[in-house]
Amino acid sequence: MRIVMKFGGTSMKDGNSILHCANLVKKFAENEIVVAVSAMAGVTDSLLQAAKKCYTEQSTGFIKMFIAELAKRHYDAVNTAVDESHRQRVIAHIDRLIDELEKVLLGISYLGELTKRSEDYILSFGERLSAPIFSAALLSIGVDSLALTGGDAGIVTDRNFGRAKPIPEVYTLIKSRLEPLLTIKHTVPVITGFIGATEGGSITTLGRGGSDLTATLIASAIDADEVWLWKEVDGVLTTDPKIVPEARVIPEISYQEAMELSHFGAKILHPRALEPVMLKRIPVRIKNTFNPEAPGTVISHSCESTKDIVKALSLVEKVAIVNISGAGFDFAEVMAEVFRRLANEGVNVIMLAQSSSELNLSIVVDESDVGRAMRPLKHMGNGTISVTKLEDVAVVSAVGAGMAGTPGVAGRIFSALGKNGVNVIMISQSCSEYNVSFAVSKADGKRAVKVLHDEFRLGDS
Repeated sequence: MRIVMKFGGTSMKDGNSILHCANLVKKFAENEIVVAVSAMAGVTDSLLQAAKKCYTEQSTGFIKMFIAELAKRHYDAVNTAVDESHRQRVIAHIDRLIDELEKVLLGISYLGELTKRSEDYILSFGERLSAPIFSAALLSIGVDSLALTGGDAGIVTDRNFGRAKPIPEVYTLIKSRLEPLLTIKHTVPVITGFIGATEGGSITTLGRGGSDLTATLIASAIDADEVWLWKEVDGVLTTDPKIVPEARVIPEISYQEAMELSHFGAKILHPRALEPVMLKRIPVRIKNTFNPEAPGTVISHSCESTKDIVKALSLVEKVAIVNISGAGFDFAEVMAEVFRRLANEGVNVIMLAQSSSELNLSIVVDESDVGRAMRPLKHMGNGTISVTKLEDVAVVSAVGAGMAGTPGVAGRIFSALGKNGVNVIMISQSCSEYNVSFAVSKADGKRAVKVLHDEFRLGDS
């Protein structure tokens, strides 16, 4: 078999965890394996915070302290995960990267300037530090390995820093770089997740959670048999167990169902991650790093388990609604103009609904995007169009292939919510009938999930 394995930040939290993951790879070493890794847990967030702090204030003392803590954490991981024969080489590599990062942060601090390009460059250090450690851990336990950056592996992207998209030729490039390592050298490439590079060599990032996308891009390029995403859960759950403790693992789920869930906030995988594997129908397994014997969840082209009308529920809490309303305007023109302006600002639209009178358009955006959404829209229509916002909102999404063709699902959802005093602010349903999504007040979000989890008996085995 040819398998692409991705290990997330929680799986890579320290040296012991990295060594554990390396041993998982060794366990399946009779296969051809490519590994994609995230930064160590919390490192990407700390890099972003450090970049923003350096941008807003000059503080060489903070930079030295931050760099020292970051270096120590990675040195500690090396000392635990890597044997003495490979340790010095990895530490020398980490030293070079740490020195480079310190200079970049000092430059931002002195200039008082932080572009999306420089932000991507800073964020890339998390994976660029973790991949060599993982690769050296494999070498330490007798598995031949080579660490590569995303750019080295052929993940070439456009210049949309922060949310870069791979160029059309990416699959050919990846195959040409990795195929010889697998078939001729029989080595395990360990590739930095989340990051790529432009054709000119500038480092880009694929968006938060982009390590999943790295794994599926590689899988499609090399015609892998499966993708294994190692996480800290036993698989895809019926909902967040922090909200509903009796949430259970779903054994199998379709690509469409998984995409609907990930788009609406379920922390399964990157929303775009399934696109590269769907055409080739490569299955994706969600497996638990710390419970590797658990079967996990298989995401595939289709699945037989459609007896559940609603299969899973997700909740997005940090969102807001932007309302565009008016009278006497061409609705098609207004919609086109609204989305053009939002696209220019890089605002991601999570959900939308249109009134039957064509006098109102409601869109749900990330809470952090509200200002960027309101700014370009508020002057539309020379005063004939009103643009308002509603904050402290949550979106609940009910997903399941079993909803397609089953009458009364929406009625059952909203009847259960009404009986439990949950007021619905906005509703959206796709024509695929795989998903019914609705907005409620943030205070009602978790209660709505609990009500529907009970209504559709999702906790029953």
